[in-house]
Order: sequence, then C-alpha cells, then structure tokens
Amino acid sequence: MFRSRGRGALRHTWTFWRRSIQARVVVATVLLSILAVGAVGWFLSQQVRSGLLEHRVSLVTAEAANEVRDARSRLSATPGIDVDASGERRDLVGPIIQRGLTRGFDVVLAGPIEPSSDGRIVDGGAEFTPSLDISSIPLSLERHFADPGAATAWTYAQIRSESFGQITSAVPGIAVGSQVVLPADGHTYTLYFLFPLQNEQDTLQLVLRAMAFAAVLLVLLVAGVAWLVARQVVTPIRLARQVAERLAAGQLTERLRVTGEDDLARLAVSFNQMATSLQTQIRQLEELSGVQRRFTSDVSHELRTPLTTVRMASEVLYDARDTFDPATARAAELLQSELDRFERLLVDLLEISRFDAGAARLETDSVDLVTVVRRVIEDSVRLAEQRQVALRIHEPGHPCLAEADVRRVERIVRNLVGNAIDHAGTSDHIDIYVDGDEHSAAVAVRDHGVGLAPGESAMVFNRFWRADPARARTTGGTGLGLSISLEDSQLHGGWLQAWGKPGEGAQFRLTLPRRTGAPLRRSPIPLVPRDAGPDARREAATGASEGER
Repeated sequence: MFRSRGRGALRHTWTFWRRSIQARVVVATVLLSILAVGAVGWFLSQQVRSGLLEHRVSLVTAEAANEVRDARSRLSATPGIDVDASGERRDLVGPIIQRGLTRGFDVVLAGPIEPSSDGRIVDGGAEFTPSLDISSIPLSLERHFADPGAATAWTYAQIRSESFGQITSAVPGIAVGSQVVLPADGHTYTLYFLFPLQNEQDTLQLVLRAMAFAAVLLVLLVAGVAWLVARQVVTPIRLARQVAERLAAGQLTERLRVTGEDDLARLAVSFNQMATSLQTQIRQLEELSGVQRRFTSDVSHELRTPLTTVRMASEVLYDARDTFDPATARAAELLQSELDRFERLLVDLLEISRFDAGAARLETDSVDLVTVVRRVIEDSVRLAEQRQVALRIHEPGHPCLAEADVRRVERIVRNLVGNAIDHAGTSDHIDIYVDGDEHSAAVAVRDHGVGLAPGESAMVFNRFWRADPARARTTGGTGLGLSISLEDSQLHGGWLQAWGKPGEGAQFRLTLPRRTGAPLRRSPIPLVPRDAGPDARREAATGASEGER
C-alpha cells in the first residue's frame, strides 16, 4: 500500500513538473543560484582564510624573532666561564615559557645538536612548556634544524596538550623554530615556538556561519523573486490556456482581459482578435452547414412525392415490358433499377443529414454479431453468386455479444460485404471473420481483389469517393454506404478501419465495445489479415499500436 502511494505521489510530482513552467523556472533559478552562491562563498572563504593565516603568520614570526633576539642578547651578556650548561638552559628558557603562558604560546628548547644526530627531540634533553606534548613539533621542522646554522623556519602544526600522559586537546597552530648557541658549552640549541590558531579558527567559523546564513537568505530571496517573476509571466499564459480550452469547448464568446500595454497585453489583444475571427468563421460555417443540411433534408423530402409517382408509372411499364419491343423492354428494366438506386440514395441522404444535424440516436440491445453476419450473408448470397464469389464465414464457436443498435450494425456489415463483392475482382471468395473478447467484439470482411493504394485506406470512407472513378457500381451502391457505416460505428463508440494493398486485396474491420460507453483499447481481430505478406504485417507493426492494429 505504501509502495503504491509512493508511486502515485511520484507520478503526481512528475506530472506537475512536466506541466508547470513556473516550477521548472523556479527550480532552475534556485539551482543556478546555489551553484553561484556556493562558488562565490568558497572563493570568499578561501580569501578570508588566507588573509587570516597570512596576518597570523606575520605576527607570530615577528614575535618569535623578538624572543630569539632577546634570548641571544641575554646569552651574549652571560660569561662563559664556570657556568653550568643545564642551569644556563633553564635560565634562558624559563622567562620565555612564562611569557608564553601569559601570551598564549608554547616553547620548546631542544638540543644540543650533535653532528651525528637526526634532529629528533629527546624528552630528557628538552625544556618545554608544562602540559605540552613535544610531539607537536612537526617532523619536517625537526629535520630542518638537524644541522647547526639552519635558518629560522616555520610551518603549520597540530598543537597537542597532555595531562598524566593522556592527550587532552589538539588545536591547529604555527610552529616557528630558530637556533641559539649557549656560551656555557658552545653547543647549538633550537628554540621552538608554537602559536595556536584557535582564535583565527573561531573567526573563520564565525565568518563561514555568517556567509552560510546570508547564502540561505539570498537563495530564498532569489527563489521568491523567480517565483514572482515567473508568476507574472505564467499567469497570463494560464489564463490564455483556460480561455483557449473554453473556446475549443464551444464557448466562442470567451475573451482574454487586456491590461496594460506590454508584450503580454499585446499578446492578449492578438489572441482576442484571433478568437473573434474564428468565431465569425465558425458561425459562417455553421450557418452554411445548416443551410446544406436543410437543403439536403428538404430536397430528399420533396423528391419523395414525384418519386412515388414516377415509381408507380415505372412499375406499370415494368410489368408490361413483355409486350414491348426489346429496346423498350430493356429501357423499362433500366428505369426500374435506377429508380431503386435513386430511392436508396434518398434514404442515405436523409440518414447523412441526421448525422450532420446530430439527431441520430441509438436503440441498443444485446446483439450477437454471428447472427447478424449470417443474416447478411443469406441476403447477399444471390448477388455473390452472380459475381461468382463465395462468401465464407469464420466463426469463433461462441456468441459475440455487444450492446448495439442491431439495425445500424446490420447496415454496416451489409455495406462492407457489398463493397467487398463490388471489388472482388478475379477472386473467387470473400472471407468474413467474427470474434470477440471480454472487452470488444469485431467483424472483418476480407476480399482478395484489387486492394487499396497507400493513403486510400483513410479516403475510402469519404462521401462519394471511389478509387477508380471510371469503375461502375455493379452492386447498385450510392457512394454513401461506407460514410454512413463510419458514422454508425462512431455513434457506437467503435472503430471502422480499412487495410489494403494493391494486388493483395483489402480488409475492413468493425470493432464495437461489449458495453455501451466503454472505451476501446484493442480489437480481437488484427486489421492486417493473417494471409497478408510479411512486409505488410511488418509495416503495420511498426506504424500502429496494438489497439490500432
């Protein structure tokens, strides 16, 4: 449960991120600000650290030099006869240690330096500040003073204090060393001064905390400014999107409110002008469409009366055709067949006008597509025999039920079968497939005639369209059958799709949802027939999703 909630929250966050320009602008601005503030803060911290250290180094080296000068002056005033060397060392380093305790630095007097020594300080031979761990003297500095006559030097060190043999604290510091010569024994000794950097470290940490606090405030300020600026830009865009959605929904009177004279205001003016122009054109198209629908409906209705009269006369002539000469009898037969086609054309025109006017309604019931296909085949078998074409049905062995208008579904199947017969060419059979699953039911009519050229699978449902304008409608079609079938399928919420390839025939597929209003995701029958070539199936697999196939 928690995992599903986490995935849902992640999807919601990702959707919000993809759709919100304001969020992306604010996040990008904040990230860039953090990078910029971090880089500037790092540079400033390095400068402050370097400045503090340089200043401290200059002070401690000067103080160490003063102490060494004072020590040498005191040594030069001491007579070198009958003087104890160890006492002289204590007299030399004692005052310095006392001053170090008051001024905050530690002192180590190491030596004497022997020619064979490695410069390391020995605990027993050194005088140093109490509680100081003499290992605080860096090894590099000890090695520097391994030979007499070495120049004064300094380096960074870690100053450690001890109590009862245990290290109690460790602070960063600076170690400065210089050599002196004791008159008592004439040997060279090294004075080490260790100055802690605790104050500088505290100052640097204070500066860093202040900079971090200022950086956080700056980033928050930049984020707020970015949010306000992005809001000023994005809000008019959101309003424009909302107005555009309402316009798309048919609310043609919606307009944007224009305030100011900036670029966004000019964009709103242009948007309103475009909306006004579209409203005018749509109304003109609606009026023209209404006129066309009324004209079609009125003409269809008005033609019924003269058509009835002409049919009565035609039936009289048709019944008496045996008494006419052959030419007149043939004319009577042609008149009768064309009147039948004309009457079907009027019926189709009336149906098309109802679709155009949005007046078509479904009378749904539970329909078995297998039964519908069988009934259509029984009605079409005579026409198929005239064309020497066999109608073969492929049933699934179980009912294929769907909630549909049986009259409209039967009309769709009849139009598809009639169209297949009309375009069968030299083929001797037509295959009709019926199948269904738990979500949908489908009928596919497969002919093996001339097929469809690329691009004609979409045009075949246009009104009065024919692939070959010179081809006669041998089945008496009106040119509106497939258009009406497409409208009928869409009225059910279904699909009516076509596939074809020159020389390999064509297949028309009707897919209906099992329940009214349920969405369609796939069809139980593939649009590309199973007996099509591998190239055709490969093209369909790469050019459409499973639901479209």
